[in-house]
Amino acid sequence: MKKIFFLFVLVAVLALSACASPTDVSTTQPSSSDQVTTIVAATMQAFPSNTPVAVTPEAPAELLPHPLYYLGDGRYLFRMERDGKTVTQISNEDNVTDFDVSPVDGSVAYVAYNQMLLVNADGSNPRVLVDAWPQENNPWITSPVFSPDGRTLAFGYKGLNLYDISSGVSKLVIEDQWTDPVPDGAQFPIETYSPVRYSPDGTKLLVALGHWESAPSHAVYHLDTNTLVKYDEVQDYIYCCFFHGGPVWSPDSASFYGVASVHDTVNQMGELWRIDAETGALTRMLHTDLFHTGTEMFRTGIGTAYLPKEIFLAPDGHLYFFFGMFQPDSGYWEPPVVNMVRSSPDGATDRIVLRDENFRLLNEALWAPDASFAITATWPGANWNREGGVLELYYSDGQKSPVWLAPFGKEMKWGP
Repeated sequence: MKKIFFLFVLVAVLALSACASPTDVSTTQPSSSDQVTTIVAATMQAFPSNTPVAVTPEAPAELLPHPLYYLGDGRYLFRMERDGKTVTQISNEDNVTDFDVSPVDGSVAYVAYNQMLLVNADGSNPRVLVDAWPQENNPWITSPVFSPDGRTLAFGYKGLNLYDISSGVSKLVIEDQWTDPVPDGAQFPIETYSPVRYSPDGTKLLVALGHWESAPSHAVYHLDTNTLVKYDEVQDYIYCCFFHGGPVWSPDSASFYGVASVHDTVNQMGELWRIDAETGALTRMLHTDLFHTGTEMFRTGIGTAYLPKEIFLAPDGHLYFFFGMFQPDSGYWEPPVVNMVRSSPDGATDRIVLRDENFRLLNEALWAPDASFAITATWPGANWNREGGVLELYYSDGQKSPVWLAPFGKEMKWGP
């Protein structure tokens, strides 16, 4: 009789489960990204607009210092609350290409289908700020970036633009430079400008420079003088700072750090650069001569390759980043070991490993403001040019276990 009753209850539970909404998800998830390939395939789908979704019940009440924003599958924009569990879809549009979060009120500016929109922190009240649709016939809108006071929104469109939130007025401060049209009407970029990140004091803006016949680079735009300061050129074929996390400001706004490398090498590698924001003078750290030896390095296997990724100069004065070093003849297309490390600002002095895990498949990381942890996006297998991945939290003290957050995410940013 007990067996019959048990079977009846089991059938009833299964029937109720089949009728449940597929968007109400609450499951116990694994703590290691190596175990979630099946989960990624099963859960990478868009959630209904503004629908809270519990994604992990194990996290403490206030796991995160701020809400976490990221792009999910389909490039929908999501917000994860501080509990590390509740997730809300912010954008109604898919295919969000860029976004930023106001550090003042949490409102979000994002680009979708070549329109720049602004929504409230909870995804309500979406409004179009700049409309360049259709995308095929217009330059692309790129990279909205909020100023520290939340009053100005920098973005790329035909050059570097500054949008005043209160007045709704946009000003083109540096215009993209193009060649004269060729016979078929096409033009090629001499230099284009797209914002990256305001300095902490709000007086300067990092700008990405794009070129047609020379390597891309970064420069510092000074808002008070309307001038652009480029960094000193180097002789070997290496440039900064599009690689492995992009450039970051020092807390005093006097300089920025980045990883310099090249695109046309089968092995990931790079060196750290620190660039003075006033003069453009650069300091090469973790310096290697392997770039300009090129093919010879890989033919002979002589020398050591370095790989710094996702650097962060913390308020405690230390540099936190992920770091690997390997021999060119090691047989790997990726370095065999990448560790979470901490060092002095030069990247080498007093460098110590913080955790035992190998972050070789790391695609992206976001550090906590105090560097107490990093949220990583790791694809659960070796893939070329793969963006994002499983989101997990790793404490930098090495004593606590990782915390699983979401099956997929990329382009992570903190809210206020």
